[in-house]
Order: sequence, then C-alpha cells, then structure tokens
Amino acid sequence: MEITPYLNFNGNCAEAFRFYEKCLGGKIEMMATHGETPMKDHVPAELHDKVMHVRMLVGSQALMGSDTPPERYERPQGTYVSISLESFDEGKRIFSELSSNGKVIMPFDKTFWSPGFGMAVDRFGIPWMVNCEPGKA
Repeated sequence: MEITPYLNFNGNCAEAFRFYEKCLGGKIEMMATHGETPMKDHVPAELHDKVMHVRMLVGSQALMGSDTPPERYERPQGTYVSISLESFDEGKRIFSELSSNGKVIMPFDKTFWSPGFGMAVDRFGIPWMVNCEPGKA
C-alpha cells in the first residue's frame, strides 16, 4: 500500500510544484492542464491553463496535486504534509524555504523528540511539518 498526499490549489498549482521540485529535490513526472486533456471542451475556458493533475517524485515518494475550480476550493486545514529527514542542516534549509513568504507555526528548533522540528504554512497555503529523525541528524 502507498499513501500519497494530494494537494489542491486555488490556481497556482504549477507554480507551487515547480517550487517544491526545487526545494525538495524532486522531479515532476507529469503535469497536465485541463486544456491539454480530451475533456477540454467540457471545462470552462478560464480553467484551460490550470493544472488538472501533477505528479512529482521525491526519492521514492510521490506528491500529487491539482487546481481546484474556484467555487470548490477550500483552504487546507487539519492536516500537514510531514517531511522526515536525517540531516538537521537539510531540515533547516527546507523549512526556511517552505516558510519563506508563508507563516511559521512553530519555528524550526530542537525539541524533546527531535534534533530539529518546525511547522509552517507555505506561501501557497499548504501546511508542512519538517522533522529530523533522532539519532540520525
């Protein structure tokens, strides 16, 4: 079984995934807009340049997403995308990039369970937790 986060955006999915690709060292495998699909004639023209589906690999893990039609978009709440790393320095770098122009919920710092942990909502509205595994950092 594989559990894969699927992120919804309010029109900026392509920009977000290009940022995640760079920040997380991932590789976008597939990105298609509504206008590039056989269903384009059934989608309003203003959605043709919006992402219908994107899939990115980070190591062996997938992250997927799409742009939600404006009338159905809801801001994410109650969940976080959690990243576990071995390196404190890499965790701090990723946290810094994800939180830049976003909102820090809990600054990246040592905790009783981790040599480095932080929580932030990125500039695209996606909540993240960055955690360094004990004994590996």
